[in-house]
Amino acid sequence: MARAIMVQGTMSNAGKSILVSALCRIFRQDGLRTAPFKSQNMALNSFVTREGLEMGRAQVTQAEAAGVEPDVRMNPILLKPVHDQGAQVILHGEVFDTVTARNYYAMKAKLKPEIMKAYNSLAAEFDVIVLEGAGSAAELNLAKDDFVNMGMAKMANAPALLVGDIDRGGIFAQLYGTVKLLPQDGQDLIKALIVNKFRGDMALFDDGVKILEEICGKPVAGTVPYLGVDIDDEDSPAERMSRKSAAAGLEIAVIFLPHIANFTDFAALEATPGVSVRYVKEPYRLGKPDLVIVPGSKSTIFDLLRLRECGLEAGIKQLANRGTPIIGICGGYQMLGESINDSGGAEGGGVIAGMGLLPVTTEFAAEKRRARVTAAALDVGGALAPLAGAGVEGYEIHMGKTTLKSGAKPFLKLSDNTADGCQAGNVYGTYLHGFFDGAECRDRILNALANAKGVSLTNAAFDFAAYKEKNYDLLAQGVRDALDMDLIYKILEGGVGF
Repeated sequence: MARAIMVQGTMSNAGKSILVSALCRIFRQDGLRTAPFKSQNMALNSFVTREGLEMGRAQVTQAEAAGVEPDVRMNPILLKPVHDQGAQVILHGEVFDTVTARNYYAMKAKLKPEIMKAYNSLAAEFDVIVLEGAGSAAELNLAKDDFVNMGMAKMANAPALLVGDIDRGGIFAQLYGTVKLLPQDGQDLIKALIVNKFRGDMALFDDGVKILEEICGKPVAGTVPYLGVDIDDEDSPAERMSRKSAAAGLEIAVIFLPHIANFTDFAALEATPGVSVRYVKEPYRLGKPDLVIVPGSKSTIFDLLRLRECGLEAGIKQLANRGTPIIGICGGYQMLGESINDSGGAEGGGVIAGMGLLPVTTEFAAEKRRARVTAAALDVGGALAPLAGAGVEGYEIHMGKTTLKSGAKPFLKLSDNTADGCQAGNVYGTYLHGFFDGAECRDRILNALANAKGVSLTNAAFDFAAYKEKNYDLLAQGVRDALDMDLIYKILEGGVGF
């Protein structure tokens, strides 16, 4: 049975996910078969495994860091918000129910055995399991039937590391308050503290470390600097949306949606030399990009109405009329069509007009399609004509069925000989998440845009997979240097009795 160690936090976005990724890579480098585990993840950013099952993207990143295939057992429960007070419950990779928050908490006791089934199965195959908590370890109102923070630590007999975010201030209150709010058995499970996201001269915090150890009664395993690595962090796009890109040869505008899903679809573009990716919330910020991308959404109708109300829809249509290439992914593809029919009430019911840029109609369906697919671009025209014949890989997660009108041109041909997407002029749509990850597809698109603009790109040798591996290694080295790894290993070996 695997040894376990858990990373819990003082708050959301304290850096739990990225530290789990770092530990997964470190243990892998040290010769241990390692897997991540998060019993419950709430995110709109999901992934489809080779078996066609859905899991949180953060655990996919952690699995990549560990050098193992993403497995739905690493995230047995995924909650995908569908409105302010409810979520779709994904259990073992499949849709289980759509419930309000109140109803979900009422069913939690019944879900514990399912979580332990996944955990025990995973632990039987690996040397180390690195568990991740959610939000704050001291959410006292949620302590009953908890199975994601201290409740999960108890279920897995996992000693915990408590992480605080010094960048947002109040590190003493964060760590001391979290420790002291927990009942004694919870405090006993915390074996060490980690100060995360430190900027500046670390020597200036030496006294802070001593104070924390004195008032909390726990050793500080290390102070981790704000590392300049490109790793998918947490499940929130907030940090990605606020990045400022340097001047580049090509400029890509991704439309920001309130319920944006799978924002990691654009990570490869962001990492490509010579390419600037901007996230646009207001129409006056659209500017004159070389490409506009309308991303996926968990609430397609709501987000389309938001684009319509704020003027972004009009801005997108103006750019399309001027010849700017537009690509819609999944929900964004649906928005670019002529209409969306929600007769089943998945998003409130009714029929809504789309942007009218693609000759397609969409009808929401109760059944979700989840699939990993390979495809090839058809003989497309327009600005992306050089994409014709290129190989494409990706995955589908959607509940709508889109139908092309008579004479409309499909965009891709899937390996099962069915068609995907649509193309009209310089407007393109596809259901495939991960569309830009493959080098052949991405390079042909970027080079077509560069040639049209009259600029040259130096991205011919850019390998996104190698880029990610390099960043996992840089992350691991930065965290290894910052933490007392001897202490971490003693906690891992000693378990809850350390």
